Amino acid sequence: MMKNRIERINQLIKKEISNILLKEIFIEDVLVTVQGVNTTKDLKYTKIKVSVMPFNQSERVLDILEKKVPNIQKQLNLIIKIKFVPRIKFEIDKTEETADRIEGILRKLKK
Repeated sequence: MMKNRIERINQLIKKEISNILLKEIFIEDVLVTVQGVNTTKDLKYTKIKVSVMPFNQSERVLDILEKKVPNIQKQLNLIIKIKFVPRIKFEIDKTEETADRIEGILRKLKK
């Protein structure tokens, strides 16, 4: 039961954070996508994994998002109707970078 609730909250937070990033936060020359949300069992914290294209702009984007966390958190608190909205923290999803690195290694091995 609790697992289903956390999954629903994760989906809701992912949807709402995606909307906030799309409508409220403009970061020039990059594409930011919410890849995943992981909320703790006690619902106090949520890690939001974002992918950034191009990847070399990841640190800059993460700095911008971290500065905007109070504003994003405030908007999320107004939208989501649960007793306590988890505190958010952004992380860079490095799956794409890892996949590119593995592909590069495989290409070198084929030569």
